[in-house]
Amino acid sequence: MRTILIATHNKHKAGEIQQILGGEFQLLTLDNFIGAPRVIENADSFAGNATKKALELAHWLVQDDTKFQTKSAKLEFVLADDSGLKVDALNGAPGVHSARFAAMDSGKSGNSPDADNNAKLLKLLEKVPAEKRTARFRCVIALTFVPTARVESASPTCFADEFETQIFDSVCRGKILSAPRGQNGFGYDPLFVPDGYEQTFAELGDDAKNKISHRAMALAKLKDYFSKLPS
Repeated sequence: MRTILIATHNKHKAGEIQQILGGEFQLLTLDNFIGAPRVIENADSFAGNATKKALELAHWLVQDDTKFQTKSAKLEFVLADDSGLKVDALNGAPGVHSARFAAMDSGKSGNSPDADNNAKLLKLLEKVPAEKRTARFRCVIALTFVPTARVESASPTCFADEFETQIFDSVCRGKILSAPRGQNGFGYDPLFVPDGYEQTFAELGDDAKNKISHRAMALAKLKDYFSKLPS
């Protein structure tokens, strides 16, 4: 069984990843690690943010390997993702700012409540006709191998080359509704209808969403990568 730290406190995201990857993976979250550093996601791309999170957490872990010795296995990888919604009528916004879209207006740090982000998006698209409300979810996953030997470098710019990181990404295209629908999912799910469907991500349910979503397709690439690794 592969043991992976997912760089998130988001239980919805962790559960979604676990369901997609399946039972052959033991997934831990940041809630399992006291003192895990808060990584500032200030890159200008999804890949940049995902890679930064994975590298910094992997580097933190190897400074003291007692942090990642679990009862059943040794932690092998850190998985970090950055994902968001890119709306064509908004020139790709909210993009890398998807999780903190509403908070940006007040200058507050940290993520915004989903309801606030959705409300801001709807207001900005208020006068945009249905045929021009095209959008796409994008997910980029960075998977960093956690070495068994201590890596002494203190600077991220120095230790980046010492950690092996793989990138997996995917896109799900669709459109934005004028009002939310559905009770499942999280983030912008109640507003997003994927191409080929009439229901939003929040209406489709986990089984359907976890086959077609941006994260599901990126994770499928990651799972294929694992299938080719020696056990």
